[in-house]
Amino acid sequence: MTERTVTVINRAGIHARPSALLVQTTKNFKSNIFIEKNNDRINAKSIMGIITLGASYGTVLKIIAEGEDEEAAANAVAKLFESKFEEE
Repeated sequence: MTERTVTVINRAGIHARPSALLVQTTKNFKSNIFIEKNNDRINAKSIMGIITLGASYGTVLKIIAEGEDEEAAANAVAKLFESKFEEE
């Protein structure tokens, strides 16, 4: 299991476009990938799950990846957050 802690740094938070980018990215990996906010854990390959997290600017999230390509998966998702989902 690989974990990364990320912060939502794009001003608009995680809305439809960043959610779609997350799903597009995570679908390329065989690992199970989850995003955790407080005690809520959602499947990062589910656009509805991501949207319902309600992750606004400044929210701290945990990325959890489990599987054969977990390290690469966690890094790819963390990179999206670091790049502000290419919005700014």
